[in-house]
Amino acid sequence: MLKGFRDFILRGNVVDLAVAVILGAAFNGIVTSLVSDVLNPLIAATVGKPDFSSVVLNIGSGHIKVGNFLNAAVSFLIIASVVYFAIVLPLNHLVARLKKPEPEAAPSTKTCPECLSEIPLAAKRCAHCAQPVA
Repeated sequence: MLKGFRDFILRGNVVDLAVAVILGAAFNGIVTSLVSDVLNPLIAATVGKPDFSSVVLNIGSGHIKVGNFLNAAVSFLIIASVVYFAIVLPLNHLVARLKKPEPEAAPSTKTCPECLSEIPLAAKRCAHCAQPVA
């Protein structure tokens, strides 16, 4: 009963869903703080602007806010790397340790000594060259 529950919890879909919920809820504040308090000042020190939100393309009367997209892309890359290295990688390691190695299957064929083709173990003659096989 508990083994079935463990298999259900560690199944791929449940783990993917849990990662998505954690990604959306638990890391939102941490990543927002990391981007706005650490990365943006770092960008400001090297480029001269605190973030990319001031990058705007003016085409006619329209304003294309490229900087907001760049900020979102940086946030996404940080979130993805945190989730991968903090959740997915350790979970894959845990699942690999819990998974028992599968026993090797017994061979179901043998090689014909005359023509070197694969034939079933129970065969008394080779299907390819018709030679008797011991």
